[in-house]
Amino acid sequence: MSTTTPCRSSRALALLFCCVTLGGCVSLKHYAVDRLGDALAADSSAYASDDDPELVRAAAPFGLKLTESLLAQSPRHTGLLTAAASGFTQYAYAYPQQDADALESRDVDAAFALRMRARTLYLRARDYGLRALETRHAGFSAALARAPAAAVARLDARDVPALYWTAVAWAASISLGKDSPQALADLPRVDLLVRRVRELDADFDRGALQTFLVSYDMGRPGARDPAAEARRAFERSVELSGGGRAGPYVALAEAVSVRAQNRDEFRASLEHALAIDPGAQREWRLENRIMQQRARWLLTQTDQLFLDDSGGDAHDRPVPQTAH
Repeated sequence: MSTTTPCRSSRALALLFCCVTLGGCVSLKHYAVDRLGDALAADSSAYASDDDPELVRAAAPFGLKLTESLLAQSPRHTGLLTAAASGFTQYAYAYPQQDADALESRDVDAAFALRMRARTLYLRARDYGLRALETRHAGFSAALARAPAAAVARLDARDVPALYWTAVAWAASISLGKDSPQALADLPRVDLLVRRVRELDADFDRGALQTFLVSYDMGRPGARDPAAEARRAFERSVELSGGGRAGPYVALAEAVSVRAQNRDEFRASLEHALAIDPGAQREWRLENRIMQQRARWLLTQTDQLFLDDSGGDAHDRPVPQTAH
């Protein structure tokens, strides 16, 4: 994940000025919008190296609304659509969803409202992702509803970023809408999307997909040995990231250790996540800060998540050490 360079920022501002001032010159205005869209889409992860999650909380909505404003002018810009899917998904997870978890012990109703807001944002992200896929595969959404396996089989390696964020956002919306029959009915389609990402690029984004799979495999429809599959995804994610991401350790603790009631592994995984230097990899700095916040909160919930003080199955695998 990269930061915005001064040169690129100046170019983006100049293009924004053109968008505002060109007025009735439709073709030039669309050209300027598309160029600005290209610049913003290329920098969709510009917040990633920031060291202040609260600053990003305040700033991110402006960036998301700017992206939507540009999409109103250029509705088939694949890069902007993918950036919107990514941005709304990450914002929903980092802020309203985690705020809801932290608030639930004090105000159940307020926590529920925040989760519903997060779910709405996830659905918004999913829809942008589907639109991104439509730009290369006309009629994709309709085909996904009518003949999902055939529709998903049409996707290729160029679709992976949009496909990944569509699948993650859709899966997250279902996890927050388990009381909705429609949400549960969508599970087979989501599973097809996830499987297609795996087929096309199992190592996507240096382990991001594998980290997602740690949690997803634990609830995947028809999984024969979900814990074993989740552990394999965890190990692969650690390998791909060189142990530099806190996310895999948090996912293992939350999705696998709690299910196994393995308190020792839970604590070891979260402490390992907290020991990672968030500044060591600039592209993961914000991600690591946010996941470390979640690790700290999960540690405060230990007694609520575990029924007794036992350490769990002695045969469980130890948490892999950070790669160097």
